[in-house]
Amino acid sequence: MLINIIQYLENSIKRHPQKIAVQQGDVLITFYELGVRSKSIARKILERTCEINKPIAVFLPKSVSSVLGDLGITYSGNAYMNLDVRAPDERLSAILHHIQPALLITDNANYHRAKKLYSNELVLNIDDMNFNEGVEVLEKNVVDFIIDQDPYCIINTSGSTGTPKSVVLNHKSFIDFIEWSVEKFKFDEGIKIGSLSPCIFDIYTYEICLMCAKGVTLYLIPEEYSTFPVKIINYLEDEGINFIFWVPTIMVNIANFDLLGERRLKLDVVWFAGEVFPTKQFNYWRGKLPTTTFVNMYGPIEITLDCTYFIVNREIEDDEPIPIGIACQNTDVIILNEFNRQVKSANEEGELCVRGTSLAMGYYNNPEGTKSAFVQNPLNKSYPELIYRTGDLVTLNGFGEIVYKGRKDTLIKHLGYRIELGEIEHVCVNVLKIVLNCCALYRESEKRIVLIYESDVELEDKVLRTALARVLPRYMVPHIYIHKKQLPMNPNGKIDRLRIKEGELS
Repeated sequence: MLINIIQYLENSIKRHPQKIAVQQGDVLITFYELGVRSKSIARKILERTCEINKPIAVFLPKSVSSVLGDLGITYSGNAYMNLDVRAPDERLSAILHHIQPALLITDNANYHRAKKLYSNELVLNIDDMNFNEGVEVLEKNVVDFIIDQDPYCIINTSGSTGTPKSVVLNHKSFIDFIEWSVEKFKFDEGIKIGSLSPCIFDIYTYEICLMCAKGVTLYLIPEEYSTFPVKIINYLEDEGINFIFWVPTIMVNIANFDLLGERRLKLDVVWFAGEVFPTKQFNYWRGKLPTTTFVNMYGPIEITLDCTYFIVNREIEDDEPIPIGIACQNTDVIILNEFNRQVKSANEEGELCVRGTSLAMGYYNNPEGTKSAFVQNPLNKSYPELIYRTGDLVTLNGFGEIVYKGRKDTLIKHLGYRIELGEIEHVCVNVLKIVLNCCALYRESEKRIVLIYESDVELEDKVLRTALARVLPRYMVPHIYIHKKQLPMNPNGKIDRLRIKEGELS
């Protein structure tokens, strides 16, 4: 019986010790080396802190080192939390202050910045380690004491109050998803994973788990290729990548520039998730790769990876949305209307709610946030049963498949990142205090964040953009700024968002 992710890795090390586990350009590491180095990091962690089931931060760019850091933390019996090295210091400090990790792992390039962000005594420089001393067996194998309900990782997401929410996911939920996906899609030891997502995404965590589970190679596509789609396609072709799990944004760009052409790609399975994939651009991909299995995956970060999937096995018109499909194995999705009654008929709209092993454990150090998001199933009055209310509005189509319709609040998906528009507003008004009031909206068709702000005088876009970039990560900084002398208010004295949306985004 599998209890934790490390058991996957140990089995792969025994089966394929000399097989390449991770490839980053010219940097290659075998499964044997991956195990030895990860255990070395674990030993160092245990020397510095005697605790288990505690968060440990990883302040590294996506690399072989970040994979080693994550697995080393897992071997030590703790939960890793990857940080975005490109994020502003203020945001990183807010996360570290909120989580209080037992340790922060970094490298030479980021060491001085890491020391400023966190206590010097709590920073571990991975480049100072002598892996030649490697250990094949930990003196104190704490992994034996980790149960499947213990935390595996923490993933930070946007929060409306200005402080990111930190979602805790456990070993069991990842094992559950891995076992289902491997069986459903017949993943074997010949998989070549083309990894493009940032290391702060849950997609990246899934790729590590799949690498460990099947003993397959994880190919880290250089991050700088994201702005050069041709290089990405060349990479897929040259390396013979046959499985990708991407956010649609880059796939849309590839379609728009007609970059697949007569390429000889070996893609067997393509998953996409994180945002809506425009059907016209999707049909381009499907037309160019007729033998590839395409799967639309759906799930908020509060669900381990995804809770529904749709294997595209029929023609879908360009103006028809791609369904998000049906529930994954051992997960149940419930559609509730405004009266908390279950929606069962086609075209009736309701909120998608989830129950099952895939649910996150909650938000770290945030009991109130956890209590409000993970609630008792209103359909069950007999015993405690938590569900997660996603805030996503959906319907059932004529095939009985779930179709995403939009949001019931101010949370959006942009470039694969989940963003609370309220956080942008909070930073403008309460942190920077540069405007009297504001309302952030999202133009879905253009994939642009719009900030309508109230101020006595109009401010230069550059001034606003520069100020926000000091606090918010780049993907959260609005693209368009609209000045108003006064924002419209509703009878309750709150900003009339509906009126603004109808006026500005119509």
